[in-house]
Amino acid sequence: MLAAAARRYGPPEVVHLEEFATPTPGPGAIRVQVRTTTVGASDVAFRAGSPWFARLVTGLRRPRRPVLGSDFAGVVHAVGGGVTAFAVGDRVHGVTGVDGGTHAEYVIVAEDGALQRIPDGVDDIEAVAMLDGFLTALPFLRDLGRVKPGDRVLVNGASGAVGSAAVQLARWMGARVTAVTSGPNVALVRSLGADRVIDYTSEAFTDERDAYELVFDAVGRASFGRCRRTLAKRGVYATTVPTAGVLLLSPITRLLGRRRAVITFTGLRPDAAKRADLALLQQLVAEGAFAPVVDRVDAFADVAAAHRRAGTGRKVGAVVLAVHPLVPIPQPTRARAGASGGSDRAGGRADA
Repeated sequence: MLAAAARRYGPPEVVHLEEFATPTPGPGAIRVQVRTTTVGASDVAFRAGSPWFARLVTGLRRPRRPVLGSDFAGVVHAVGGGVTAFAVGDRVHGVTGVDGGTHAEYVIVAEDGALQRIPDGVDDIEAVAMLDGFLTALPFLRDLGRVKPGDRVLVNGASGAVGSAAVQLARWMGARVTAVTSGPNVALVRSLGADRVIDYTSEAFTDERDAYELVFDAVGRASFGRCRRTLAKRGVYATTVPTAGVLLLSPITRLLGRRRAVITFTGLRPDAAKRADLALLQQLVAEGAFAPVVDRVDAFADVAAAHRRAGTGRKVGAVVLAVHPLVPIPQPTRARAGASGGSDRAGGRADA
């Protein structure tokens, strides 16, 4: 099989297609023929070996696992002994977490892993684009922010894969949502259900005082220090980027019990927890309350270009890799997204 491998740390060009043996599923495992996968922020960090703490997971001198990727959508191709939950031909999507390996034509996953059947009416591109943003944003809002109806929630980086998911989820939870993005993406973010959209090129949300129960920094470009005064008395600043500052402040602010800085590593959660969240995702998709935003779709051979785009920090939604040659690659258009408060369904290609 073909897989996208990085044998050393470096720029996007270190990733190349390489032949690997096609894996065989053991007892309790299935082999999925990958149709689509994504290139996200973690893939960029693990490929570059930067920031430094990424190497604590991936290997200090060179990558331990040359094949990256944690999200997949595809078809069950073979099953191991004792498998009863899935059959050959089932369309499935899910995540492998830190095990990676989805930037390949085939991947082995446990029958009781973090996967489920793809909801009816969802194509291969949408099926993979919805995973990372949803499974990252949900624990931050639900478990750390404990968002409830009427809460004031600000999402910084609202047009990215995680941020666009957070806007939709916060709206579904009944929050009053303020979204921060750049001017070209204001209409898109508003269509996701944001009550208010701030263009950060002309307005600084950090000038506000006592304004939010939760500030979710989906791109890690603010800081607790800058956002502290925007928080309500017992407000929470949550970020996806584990800087030294937030790692230090998280236990300290927890003890103080007022405004808090928090972080969690959503990829390390147990498969059972992720599987339960995938069931919720299926429900929200069926209700029309959640849809993915797709930045662009690249052919598998263009994996280096996908890494380059994902590393710009300007992508709008998910960067998708079409691993299977039969997956159609859309022509460039502006991104579209729809959920509660939106009118168009996601799935268009966009260049921010």
